[in-house]
Amino acid sequence: MAFLKTVLIIIMVYYLFKILARLFAPKIINYAAKKTEAHFKEQFGQFNQQPRSQGEERVGDVIIEKKPTKKGTDSEKLGDYIESFDHNVLPLIRLDRALFCD
Repeated sequence: MAFLKTVLIIIMVYYLFKILARLFAPKIINYAAKKTEAHFKEQFGQFNQQPRSQGEERVGDVIIEKKPTKKGTDSEKLGDYIESFDHNVLPLIRLDRALFCD
């Protein structure tokens, strides 16, 4: 009888813990989030307090400078287009097909 009573108490404590966790977990998580936010603001707030001038570049900024585009292209400066193909590759491809295809 004592064993059954012990098992019943363990089950009741388990379910009581589950119910209390459901009630208080959102409040505990909210409290932890606020404390973490305050900690981050304290640690990283010093970076926002530095005044910046508009002409000054910040460290880490990426600046992309584009070259001016030319409005007209001279067709006289363009060369001829020559298409080249290595004719020695073609027999090797045919040889491979003959070996691997039944």
